[in-house]
Amino acid sequence: MYTQLDIETHFDGKLKIAYLNQPETMNALTKPSLADLRDFVKECSEDETVRCVAISGRGRAFCSGQNLDDAFVQGSEHHDRYIVRKIVEDYYNPLVTEIAHCKKPVVALVNGPAVGAGAMLALICDFVLANDKAYFSQAFSNIGLIPDTGGTYFLPKLLGRQLANYLAFTGKKLSAEESKSYGLVAEIFSEEEFMPKSMEILERISNMPTAAFKLTKKAFAHSYDNTLSQQLSLEADLQQEASDTADFIEGVNAFLQKRKPNYKGK
Repeated sequence: MYTQLDIETHFDGKLKIAYLNQPETMNALTKPSLADLRDFVKECSEDETVRCVAISGRGRAFCSGQNLDDAFVQGSEHHDRYIVRKIVEDYYNPLVTEIAHCKKPVVALVNGPAVGAGAMLALICDFVLANDKAYFSQAFSNIGLIPDTGGTYFLPKLLGRQLANYLAFTGKKLSAEESKSYGLVAEIFSEEEFMPKSMEILERISNMPTAAFKLTKKAFAHSYDNTLSQQLSLEADLQQEASDTADFIEGVNAFLQKRKPNYKGK
């Protein structure tokens, strides 16, 4: 179904991992791969079996950003001056929206360089796990562009305005350790331990009460714009919604019965 992705399924279908599968271009993004990623995230969001989603890359890179050969036809006499806008609106923005609104946790497994749109693809996920060889670069400025893929929305919120400007203007490479110190990466593992340790975390999340995670993501998203009063009201509404789930009932019963809970994500 997905021509640009290599899909793995784990833990009885609870976890799905999409690997960008163009290692010869360091997984540079193309219109087909962006469309495949969008459809993959959307499908996982609606699939009741899936409890956790992850995105990674095959080969030595996570993603090197937009494939310029795919975006621009070399030697064409009829260049569409709006081609960049069309790619952003038709391919990048829908992918960002699907990840932001996904009903399941979306985790980036950054196995190597993450550059430009590739860096932002990782950073718009709910959190990032990286190996110690990974680095992140907002390389848009190297070709005279601004951060897209949600970059102008998320970077100032993740880093603050000053550091966001600095990285956007300079395109500086941040090591995995630097990225973690800035709050861009949740955990770093050695190259050898990266996948085993990441899978431990993904397995744990896949067996958690993920219905509540959907509501947590919704609450965090609204916190950017809400006043404190509005946010407290939203918390009350969403906490009530969480308490109506089967997962909440199972969690309380398991606690009272002193047993391990068996959550269903419902």
